[in-house]
Amino acid sequence: MIDNSSASGPGREALRLDVAALRADTPGCRQVIHFNNAGCGLLAAPVTDAMIGHLNLEARMGGYEASAARAAEVREFYTEIAALINTTPDNIAFAGSATHAYANALSSIPFETDDVILTTRDDFVSNQIAFLSLRKRFGVRIVHAPNTPEGGVDVEAMAALMRTHRPRLVSATHVPTNSGLVSPVAEIGRHCRELDLLYLVDACQSLGQFVIDVEEIGCDFLTATCRKFLRGPRGSGFLYVSDRVLRAGYEPLFIDMHGARWTEPGGYEPVGTAARFEEWEFPYATVLGSAAATRYARKVGIEAIEQRTPALAARLRDRLAPIPGVRVLDRGPRLAALVTFGIAGWQPQLFKAAMDARGINSALSLREFAQFDFGDKDVDWCLRLSPHYYNTEEEVDHVADAVADLAGQGRR
Repeated sequence: MIDNSSASGPGREALRLDVAALRADTPGCRQVIHFNNAGCGLLAAPVTDAMIGHLNLEARMGGYEASAARAAEVREFYTEIAALINTTPDNIAFAGSATHAYANALSSIPFETDDVILTTRDDFVSNQIAFLSLRKRFGVRIVHAPNTPEGGVDVEAMAALMRTHRPRLVSATHVPTNSGLVSPVAEIGRHCRELDLLYLVDACQSLGQFVIDVEEIGCDFLTATCRKFLRGPRGSGFLYVSDRVLRAGYEPLFIDMHGARWTEPGGYEPVGTAARFEEWEFPYATVLGSAAATRYARKVGIEAIEQRTPALAARLRDRLAPIPGVRVLDRGPRLAALVTFGIAGWQPQLFKAAMDARGINSALSLREFAQFDFGDKDVDWCLRLSPHYYNTEEEVDHVADAVADLAGQGRR
């Protein structure tokens, strides 16, 4: 699927994807212009084949028996995810969602009154709500590092807050859901390692569009969903758990018979791997679909995806920026394939419905999703467009033309 025959810049090859072949693998491309990959990527045929095949097997022989028959293929979920983020299968736990994985990670930390959670102003809404819940229940303190004038967290200021507060947890979202910002998670991680601080990273929007290396990032936990840029099924995600966290004995608050052994009437022993963060019941068809999606992404080539996907978004921003009545909102030194903009003269649901009517998939972000970011930008809502590597430059231009037409209607 990759042609790397030409050079692009000093010492780096331009990895060209066979977009026509990728679109042929993606039935949805024949139905819509799908610019909502930050919500759910379109499934490729191998993913649906894996899931449907397992469901058919369950129907023929029974659920327990089918999972036993496919045990080797189920284990490939862990080996594929581990290879994708540079770790070992024992450090990976399957989760029904990234939020579930995130909550399990938080539940393993023995927070006490006045413990500090240090985070950023560009975090994911559910993470912030979880912190507020911990504050309500345990009396923890939440400290937000400031941003730089150009956008994104001020890493040096965040490092100073680490030294001042010695936080119980440092948390950062690699790419927030409400803008194209790419946060410098590896730089934050270097400071965490120097100060021996626990570090949790949300990689929901970066997994599948950027190279993710947990060793380079230096995190103790990393959470992600499979349904977005990785193009896996809904109801799937994972939690990465570092070796030092496992050795220290961290475990979720509610651990079950999959994550631990009941060794005596009054005691239990957690398993030695990240499986202690899983539950016994699994949606095996979904696990197999997630393994297929990860295998597919690795075959396409994450390095090639990292070149193409943000470039399509940059083209879209360039096309949207000059349109009267349109305000592109993405800020920061590095931007991902999430393009957010406000548009004058429209209400949010009506504008999205107008895009839907033109066969263009998009998503709304509201003030309640990003209280700090949207407060700073003085907006109550925006439309989010998120292309991926199987989209085309022609689709980008068509979407920009549609926005321009609707912007004109709004002005009238």
